[in-house]
Amino acid sequence: MFKTWLLVIAVTAGGLALYPEWRAAHQAPPQLTVRYKAGSPATAAVAQPWLEVVNTSKKRVRLSDVAIRYYFTGDGTSSYAFNCVKAAVGCSNIAGETVALADPTATADRYLQISFTTGAGSLAPGAKSGAIGLQLYRPDGRKLDQLDDRSFNAADTTFQASRKVTAYLRGAQVWGDEPTGPAGSTGPTGSTGHAAASARGSSVPRSKPAHPRGIVFDDFHYSGPDDPALHAHGWLVRTSPGGPGIHDTWSAAGVSFPAEKTAAGGQVLQLRASTDGTRAGTKQAEVQSSGTDFLTGTYAARIYFNDEPTSGRNGDHVNESFYTISPNNSRYSELDNEYMPNGGWGAPGPKLDTTSWYSADTGDRVTHKLVSSLQGWHTMVITAVHGVATYSVDGHKLFSSGGKYFPRQNMSINFNTWFVDLPFTGPRAWDMRVNWFYYNADKAQSLKEVHKAVDDLYDSGTHYVNTVPKH
Repeated sequence: MFKTWLLVIAVTAGGLALYPEWRAAHQAPPQLTVRYKAGSPATAAVAQPWLEVVNTSKKRVRLSDVAIRYYFTGDGTSSYAFNCVKAAVGCSNIAGETVALADPTATADRYLQISFTTGAGSLAPGAKSGAIGLQLYRPDGRKLDQLDDRSFNAADTTFQASRKVTAYLRGAQVWGDEPTGPAGSTGPTGSTGHAAASARGSSVPRSKPAHPRGIVFDDFHYSGPDDPALHAHGWLVRTSPGGPGIHDTWSAAGVSFPAEKTAAGGQVLQLRASTDGTRAGTKQAEVQSSGTDFLTGTYAARIYFNDEPTSGRNGDHVNESFYTISPNNSRYSELDNEYMPNGGWGAPGPKLDTTSWYSADTGDRVTHKLVSSLQGWHTMVITAVHGVATYSVDGHKLFSSGGKYFPRQNMSINFNTWFVDLPFTGPRAWDMRVNWFYYNADKAQSLKEVHKAVDDLYDSGTHYVNTVPKH
């Protein structure tokens, strides 16, 4: 009897010892796998994680049901911003946000969460999403230290499966190990524990509809004028010669994307015109769309106009502009908003000139002048439908034009700050800020409809989208 019990105990003990190996051998594969590679060194102005989703299940997976989290630690108290540089599924189908962890660890106190719209499509069993190139940066321009970032691994220069990036399918965690343990601890990682429960309890996006056809939205989450995402999203920083204003003084030096507490999304496009009163000491700033994909519909932008210089003496005839323009040919078209706080061309300010052009060569145009200060934030809207172009500020109609002054060919979008002339010497600088740009190619929208569309885009975590067909 005693020997029999010893035998039973030995067999039972052996079975328990072998159980983990048996379980590992028979465990079902994960429904999703996330592959990662590092696109920047440990210390860099911009973190560049590349991600790829692989469907390792036996069923088709809709990407709109998927969310991915990339974990990192903040450097100081700065805010963080994200954008998409390149994606096989299209950056317009990707949304992102940075979220603070309720229970931070030594290597993670926040994460970048990526989700997809229904326009991203689905993955068949074994299929990959293709590479998704992301950027994570500080709007204050300071460099990032990624050595203590949980999901960063400088050694991964080619795509590798990474369990330090987590994936969720319809809200349930299906890949990776969430960070656990209090800050400074070296506890095990995994999907159990209070911190993991806290992360799972935060907002995980559900399926999102594809963005409507024929819209453009951008809230200018970029790290600087040389950010590759800026060009990838259809914008150019002007450095070419010519006018308007002080000819041949266009410079990237005046273009930046600082944090701004009064702006939706917390970041803006800033256009600075600076001068010492001489042409050699003058720099003007412009950002324009790289294509001419815009014609009829609704154009809107939230803009901060300044009545005083950021530094130096007041009194310049400075122009803070938002306008559309086509190539200068027989079908020339242009719709202008030009704010001049100190006036210009012999007319006093503050004034806003709204102008529809038929010919730049002959000066054939119709214009309206609003004599009023526009210091502060304003939503500028131009609608161009059914042969009539209408300008408004904060929902108040200013002016309409039609007939030959209605746009005849596709135009580009332009924001700039420039000097009409240089009336005195001495250093000074003027700033105009743009919070967001929105375009709907299909219809005229009221201010309320524009704000509803923009709010919905912000709520979905969208920083950029372009669903306008290419011409």
